Amino acid sequence: MYKRILVPVKEPSEVEPMIRFASSLLDTDGEIRILHIIPTTTLPEVAREWRASVNIVIPAHEAGAALDVKVEPEVRAATDVPAEILECAENEGVEAIVLTLQGNRRSHNPFVGHTASGILHHASADVLIVNRLALAADHIPRVLVPTLQPSATPKALRVAEEISIRRGGVPVITLDLGSRGSEGADANPREEQSPRGVPIIHKRSSFPEAMLGRRRRLPDLLLQAAQRERYGLLLVVGEEEGASGPWLTRRFLEELFRGAPCPVVAIRV
Repeated sequence: MYKRILVPVKEPSEVEPMIRFASSLLDTDGEIRILHIIPTTTLPEVAREWRASVNIVIPAHEAGAALDVKVEPEVRAATDVPAEILECAENEGVEAIVLTLQGNRRSHNPFVGHTASGILHHASADVLIVNRLALAADHIPRVLVPTLQPSATPKALRVAEEISIRRGGVPVITLDLGSRGSEGADANPREEQSPRGVPIIHKRSSFPEAMLGRRRRLPDLLLQAAQRERYGLLLVVGEEEGASGPWLTRRFLEELFRGAPCPVVAIRV
């Protein structure tokens, strides 16, 4: 799906699972670039951190070899971490940036002290933000794609199809959350197959218009709909807009990632 993916990492423990996840969206001849940024330019700290960065570079090469994927690690030093990531993405012509949330350990807010907000709103490439459960999941029973529109967008279905194929062809279930007057939730599910043979099931899980209009309720509504389907990998694609504007705001992601008991991938395209 993507020929070149940029994966910013902070800790050595992130390297292998992030490469494994990114490889599931990579074209056969694609490349993953691992980027570790030392968040200072003061020489003593840079020298010390640079020596320690071998713990990121070596696992990156090992993970790439194990998955038969081309991986190029890079270490940089910069005080403005988001800007450095964006510059690298632009200069390298990457098509997607994959990152996870790592908040300040003293805070329950996953965006505090992290670069996800800046990347999410300023990158020209697709941005995929992955929660810890999505990185750790060895098996997922289904891919759930919620939408406020009558149907999921082509890009959302393409990403869902790619994840499904790499996970053994598990079904993709689209969940239309929009209010449809008197029509009941989950009435007459419609089934089809994607061009690559993935089963796609279109379902309706309607909520009152008043509830959909309350932006602070959207994370809860998405998780309620996912719970009815016994969860799976929840794929939230931010190219679509409801009456209240785009989904992938900072507050929305904070609430969704904090409350989700399942793997979540949020994508801004």
